[in-house]
Amino acid sequence: MSESVAVVWDEAFLRYRLSSEHPLHPVRLGLTVDLCRALGVLGAPGVTVLAPEPADDTLLRLVHSAAYLDAVRTAAEQPERAFRFGLGTPDNPIFPGMHESAALLTGASVLAAGRVLSGQAQHAANIGGGLHHAMPDRASGFCVYNDPAVAIAWMLGQGIERVAYVDIDVHHGDGVQHVFYRDPRVLTISLHQHPMTLFPGTGYPGEVGAGDAAGTAVNVALPPGTDDGGWLRAFHAVVPGLVRAFRPQVLVTQCGCDSHRDDPLADLALTIDGQRAGYAALHALAHEVCEGRWLVLGGGGYGLVRCVPRAWTHLLAEAAGTPVEPATEIPPEWARAARQRGVRAALPTRMTEDGDTGFVPWQPGDTDPVGRAVHATRHAVFPLSGLDPDDPRD
Repeated sequence: MSESVAVVWDEAFLRYRLSSEHPLHPVRLGLTVDLCRALGVLGAPGVTVLAPEPADDTLLRLVHSAAYLDAVRTAAEQPERAFRFGLGTPDNPIFPGMHESAALLTGASVLAAGRVLSGQAQHAANIGGGLHHAMPDRASGFCVYNDPAVAIAWMLGQGIERVAYVDIDVHHGDGVQHVFYRDPRVLTISLHQHPMTLFPGTGYPGEVGAGDAAGTAVNVALPPGTDDGGWLRAFHAVVPGLVRAFRPQVLVTQCGCDSHRDDPLADLALTIDGQRAGYAALHALAHEVCEGRWLVLGGGGYGLVRCVPRAWTHLLAEAAGTPVEPATEIPPEWARAARQRGVRAALPTRMTEDGDTGFVPWQPGDTDPVGRAVHATRHAVFPLSGLDPDDPRD
């Protein structure tokens, strides 16, 4: 389906390293790009790899306050002041070059957005992005600057009238929702583990947007243990109908892969195969609703070796229109590259976990935990979009 894809990448992304023991270790990005190269994803027809420039203050101020930007810049010299902005915590430790590293990731997302808007690329991806928890004046959840929100705000400033943002990270996309909670031009949909059981504790179905934007914030709060079939049932019961009704000009997706069954920070139970099916559904939706204009961002994912590289290689291959067959053997050169990056853990050997991605579509009478989650979301927001919450065709 894809005609051209821009992938924004720079080894300097690996400088966004909160600490040597922090779960958001940048080696996951390097391993992903290594695997993409080993499988020929980045050399596929129509794929262009671009180097980014850091976002300047004009861009960052589209979302973040001047005081916060100053606190990030001076955090090492003024840690007590920085602490008031969420910096210097276990989640968001102060690290060398913090502003420069975070600004580079944000600039990468804006560059990708620009390629999509200009028509130079039908799809564009920044796997280093997706830092969706940062607030306008506070760091949160490993995120210093909120690159998805900055990229969306920039697109709105370029004249785009409707953007759909779909967040499939296991954690609620609270920062992006917060920024656009009263903006009817942006539909935010987040599928995440139930907020009673996971950070950041927000993302209930009743959070639907405010004022003229009522109905444009959508939250699917999934029970712990939700597997491939349950997740896909919830996705297809909520996302396509609302996105179609919204008629976006651009689809932005935050593709955190911490919904994986082995992720150390969360409790959903998807396999690589289920995540791959989700990426394919998002790709198809982009072509259906907005002529393929798709901005692809990374996000969470703390299975640094066994999950993230495989999941996001599938993601980039899907965006490139050259999906990797699940049964594909991982080339030995990837193992050598992983060892060169200091990885000593056991390495996966195939691009599949033999997950079952079949599912029974949602019906109004479903009373299992996933069915109840879908019911709550549909009844909270579907009527606000002119849709019937009890009609599975909507």
